[in-house]
Amino acid sequence: MGRKLFCEISPTTYKISLKKEILLRHIRNVLSKDKIARTHSDEELPNIVKSHSSILVRKLYGVDMSLQENKVTNIMLACEKINGLVIHPGETFSYWSTVGPADKKHGYKVGLVIRRDGMSSDYGGGLCQMANMIHWLVLNSPLEVTELHHHSDALFPDDRRRVPFGTGTSVSYNNVDYRFRNDTDQDVQILVWCEDGELCGELRSERSFPLRYKLVEEDHHFRKEGDKYFRISRVYRIAIDRSTNEELYRELILDNHSQVMYDYDLIPKDQIRDE
Repeated sequence: MGRKLFCEISPTTYKISLKKEILLRHIRNVLSKDKIARTHSDEELPNIVKSHSSILVRKLYGVDMSLQENKVTNIMLACEKINGLVIHPGETFSYWSTVGPADKKHGYKVGLVIRRDGMSSDYGGGLCQMANMIHWLVLNSPLEVTELHHHSDALFPDDRRRVPFGTGTSVSYNNVDYRFRNDTDQDVQILVWCEDGELCGELRSERSFPLRYKLVEEDHHFRKEGDKYFRISRVYRIAIDRSTNEELYRELILDNHSQVMYDYDLIPKDQIRDE
């Protein structure tokens, strides 16, 4: 067994390491040349680039439902910070620069969080769902993702999943950020709200972009390697000319090979392939 990292020695050393990383991120933010989007507008831009919704409370195997219920509070607080944000040409959206500290002082509750050593709970837990929503909207646009941290493992079985596996992003205040840059020639705007048990989101713009995008997952299956199971698939992003509906190109954006971290009995038997 290799030598433990300082952050892995104990909960105390983990907190020390986390505070160090947060401080380093604050320093990098000050020194960065990125122009962070700060403008909010109650007036909605006219064109919908992409809309999406995701279920707020899911039945996750082995997870206390109170953590899911607290997540709803956390997401509603984040909605207040993000909704209506306008990203001008040349500006960068920063998840944590927009949301701010997700702690008890700011009204956040204890929810589910994903850490290097697995699942845990902490204040602000569940905000990955908001980051996932924004990332999905951005993937369906010409905006440029500049910081992304994938979840490396398959943590839960599917429960009414609506998007290809692996297209989410991990966030943790404030050193694990999610960012994208608006390199287009027009303003874009993020709208997010909670309604009828779902998180709803829209990416809007001043006018239509010449291309639209489609994401497809191919060759999805589970495979046993040694004594462990892995979830395998490839996700492609297809660019389509809006005026002709012609597919112009496709790019591989994800080559999933994720260890299954939940009960293997929950893997659909018809989706398992031999090594």
